[in-house]
Amino acid sequence: MKQLGTLYFFCGKMGAGKSTKSKQLAIEKQAVLLSEDEWLSSLYPNQIATFEDYLKFSAQLKPMVKKLVQNILSVGTNVVMDFPGNTQKQRKWFLDIVLEIDANHQLIYLNLNNEQCLRQIAQRRNEQPERAAFDTEETFIYVTKFFEAPKASEGLNIIEE
Repeated sequence: MKQLGTLYFFCGKMGAGKSTKSKQLAIEKQAVLLSEDEWLSSLYPNQIATFEDYLKFSAQLKPMVKKLVQNILSVGTNVVMDFPGNTQKQRKWFLDIVLEIDANHQLIYLNLNNEQCLRQIAQRRNEQPERAAFDTEETFIYVTKFFEAPKASEGLNIIEE
């Protein structure tokens, strides 16, 4: 039987370093890297102005991405997804992707506190001025309200960093 690829995905508050870590891991694991930010900005340029816009377009993207990831995994290639896994509902979507095709997965939980994340967000605003409108303390406080730390009871293989 053909060896399936492994799906790697992340959980961590805004600013925890998920995108940076996903790029490093993709190289390390010789994996295909899929970034939600890149997909959204390519498919819906200048259409995401609010958090509600993000939720709407992210939901439209998911069925297509799910099928693509399953196809890549099924030919034995690893996939690193820079998509948020910060709520139980989001993590269930990743789990469904692998369970439907019986592939392996790894959730990397970047467990940083609020102060560490806010410091990194401030640094990112300086390095990427185009993100300054979204990378604010107000946005961090808003999205952190929805954050749910992962639990083994969700059926996940979790590595905490």
